Amino acid sequence: MKAIQFETFGGADVLQLGDAPRPEVRPSDLLVRVYAAGVNRADLTHRTGGYGRPNFGDSPIIGLEIAGEVIEVGSAVAGYAVGDRVMGVVGGGAYAELARIDYRMAMPIPAQLDYVHAAAIPEVFVTAHEAMLHLGRLKAGDSVLIHAAAGGVGSAAVQLAYASGATVYATTDSSKLSRIEHLGADYAIDYKTQDFADVIAATTNGRGVDVIIDFVGEPYFTRNLVSLAKGGRLVQVGILGGGGNVNLKLEDILYRHVQIIGTVMKSRTQPEKHDMIRRFRKSWLERFEGAGSLEPVVDSTFPLSHAADAHRRMESSENVGKIILTMLPGDLV
Repeated sequence: MKAIQFETFGGADVLQLGDAPRPEVRPSDLLVRVYAAGVNRADLTHRTGGYGRPNFGDSPIIGLEIAGEVIEVGSAVAGYAVGDRVMGVVGGGAYAELARIDYRMAMPIPAQLDYVHAAAIPEVFVTAHEAMLHLGRLKAGDSVLIHAAAGGVGSAAVQLAYASGATVYATTDSSKLSRIEHLGADYAIDYKTQDFADVIAATTNGRGVDVIIDFVGEPYFTRNLVSLAKGGRLVQVGILGGGGNVNLKLEDILYRHVQIIGTVMKSRTQPEKHDMIRRFRKSWLERFEGAGSLEPVVDSTFPLSHAADAHRRMESSENVGKIILTMLPGDLV
């Protein structure tokens, strides 16, 4: 089969289309003919050596998110059959014609969605739900600040927060403000010209927000704490801006009942990942059907053979929503 491979860590140019062995199907696996695969920040970390080895997880092939058609099922699989359209999170191996996926990590593709839009759902919406609603315990009437709101997880979080009945604050740059408002943000904040802490203080009369979802890290940490209401939850999903040391007064945590929670899907145990998929599927999967539904946000598509260009697009930080690789016949040459 055709797949993206790289022999050394480095820039986007190390990604090359080549031939790879067909995945071995284990008892709990589905073998999927992949038609679309999501590009994620973790893929960039993998490519540049951030995980310290070429195969982090289940495959030496890069990629975590697929949508396609089941062509084989393992002996222990329940609920899926050959011919089913599925999407889901894999432990590696997404940038390929064929990928195996633990059936408990798969979800049926809603009937109205094509493969490209289906591939824009699993990693980002599951991560957003886990961080904001499960760990952050956001509920109707609460308020939430979502940083990097134009990215894949950020744009999913904005939609889930809006659908949950929360007041949504979201940071992005000026060119993306209207798009974030369209997705459901009540207050779209230009992080380059506005201080989000000042905006929140002014609009909440100094109370702060109940939940903050942050992908940036150290540069935002102090202002995040200031922006939390008493009993608020800061959920750290990424450290794009740096993961260095931060200044923290323990009395601020103690007396304000603040909670700081970290979450990364990639390093979770397999049973924990199964639970994450189950929680998201139960709460939201049906909301991708019909009028007023949730919207998989696709920024751009690239044929699999142009995976390097897809990585460059993500590195530019110009995307709004997901970057998708496609695996139609002409995309594999």
